[in-house]
Amino acid sequence: MSQKNIRNFCIIPHIDHGKSTLADRLLQVTKTVDERKLVAQTLDDMDLEREKGITIKAHAIQMNFTYKGEKYVLNLIDTPGHVDFSYEVSRSIAACEGALLIVDSTQGIQAQTISNLYLALEHDLHIIPILNKLDLPNAEPEVVKDQIVDLIGCDRDEIIHASGKTGQGVDDILAAICERIPAPKGDPNAPLQAMIFDSVFNSFRGIIAYYRMKNGVLRKGDKVKFMNLDTVYAADEVGIMGLTLQPRDEVRAGDIGYIISGIKKATEVKVGDTITHLENPCTEAVKGFEEVKPMVFAGVYPVDTDDYEDLRASMEKLQLNDASLVFEPESSQALGFGFRCGFLGMLHMEIIQERLEREFNMTVITTVPNVSYYAYTSKGQKLEIHNPSELPDSNKLDSVEEPYIKAQIITKGDFVGAVMTLCIEKRGIIVGQTYLTSDRVELTFEMPLAEIVFDFYDRLKTISKGYASFDYHPIGYQQSDLVKMDILLNGDQVDALSALIHRDHAFDLGKKICVKLKELIPRQQFEIALQAAIGAKIIARETISALRKDVTAKCYGGDISRKRKLLEKQKEGKKRMRQVGSVEVPQEAFLAVLKLNS
Repeated sequence: MSQKNIRNFCIIPHIDHGKSTLADRLLQVTKTVDERKLVAQTLDDMDLEREKGITIKAHAIQMNFTYKGEKYVLNLIDTPGHVDFSYEVSRSIAACEGALLIVDSTQGIQAQTISNLYLALEHDLHIIPILNKLDLPNAEPEVVKDQIVDLIGCDRDEIIHASGKTGQGVDDILAAICERIPAPKGDPNAPLQAMIFDSVFNSFRGIIAYYRMKNGVLRKGDKVKFMNLDTVYAADEVGIMGLTLQPRDEVRAGDIGYIISGIKKATEVKVGDTITHLENPCTEAVKGFEEVKPMVFAGVYPVDTDDYEDLRASMEKLQLNDASLVFEPESSQALGFGFRCGFLGMLHMEIIQERLEREFNMTVITTVPNVSYYAYTSKGQKLEIHNPSELPDSNKLDSVEEPYIKAQIITKGDFVGAVMTLCIEKRGIIVGQTYLTSDRVELTFEMPLAEIVFDFYDRLKTISKGYASFDYHPIGYQQSDLVKMDILLNGDQVDALSALIHRDHAFDLGKKICVKLKELIPRQQFEIALQAAIGAKIIARETISALRKDVTAKCYGGDISRKRKLLEKQKEGKKRMRQVGSVEVPQEAFLAVLKLNS
């Protein structure tokens, strides 16, 4: 296939704007997938994606299409829409020349659409605007068209009317891809230069790396080098991606392909790395790929401590397929050995936990999630804190800085008051309010990242009846009055439940955790004191009363002193038991702390 007839494009969506359904219609019209094999959201092949109705992984597929008598190869990369997976979008954008901007005609432009669009414009991608879901009775095509024209400055005629459900406009989209998106630039005669944008682990064949060919030709059997790690392999199999892998003798500049070279270790393939020939290497690696920045940190521990090594192997395999997962070993007194993991958000954390359980059969306990902080000691040292237990004692601590974000919320005018109340409750400061139309408002807040970690997104959707859309980006660190809150069981600290929290919210959260633990920890033969403490100061307490055996049952009638003697004996036994007995915290208690506000 001539390079001028290749088109590489991705889809920029907001969550729920019908991107996966529209991708199905493209596969159907180009006859890439047999009608019998076509199911709803064909490219969402993970069980989790189907259950939750969201795209988690970017997927690449090649389609063939004849337009005006010429044959074209269209490489589509289907991307996720959720804010937690915007990292997947950045990888796809780096491998493309064009993007389909899909906007729901019933909801209009959303905050996430805008941030992904700016990412595409930074990479000079050609944007094709598409108005989707026109088959719905509440569609407002003219209103939404105005929003698209304001956002990207295109002509109204360039906007394609479509419906993923009925198939309306799909032919126009394919024609626009062939006409408007530029062919990939690249020299097939130059030294090989290919950028890895994804990889997966196959238990039979090792690691399969997906790449975008920038220059040169990659043939089966070639000796190749991964520039970042300076490792050398033989290309056992190369090819392109249909719905399944399709082997080829060679992959040329401009194509999107895969390579299998018997790599067994997860650490040997890095997303963003450059593949080149061993004999005739290219001079520099491909640019245009951003490093991942984890936003939320939590400890992940195996339920059975013997499974620690299995958990490490599972995490490494998962990291191959999800380069945004970051982890390092750590240990806890309560939970033993595990890993401190960095996630892009709470949904990402939930997905990783589920994937560990389903794909690797690993049952794990996750500690209270927190963000990373900077602590300054009285000696002027600057420490990066990922775990509350790393925070120095208050007498050695000078100040603590926490990460702040700029949050953009687009909502209907009716819900502005409720959204503002929620953001102010979460320590947000309003910095902008813009009316996009008479009924749609964009609110901009600066707020601590820690406040949106738990339940912010869920509550925002609830108070706005599902209308509000939310996007954020980091703006640096600011000093805050943060304290370390410990949870004590009979005076023993449970390090897995420690949290760094703003002083104003410490009492409420401490009380909630104690009440929740009281419900979940089974009663023992002795009394258990549950306490929340800041340093040596107890700020909340609940007591789990002891199970009492009726020792006086056999003692009927007679002198009261006999009963008293038996009760005193029981009291002594309880005191001794309390000194030697240990309190087991069930796994549900750790998980319940995460869902305190639900």
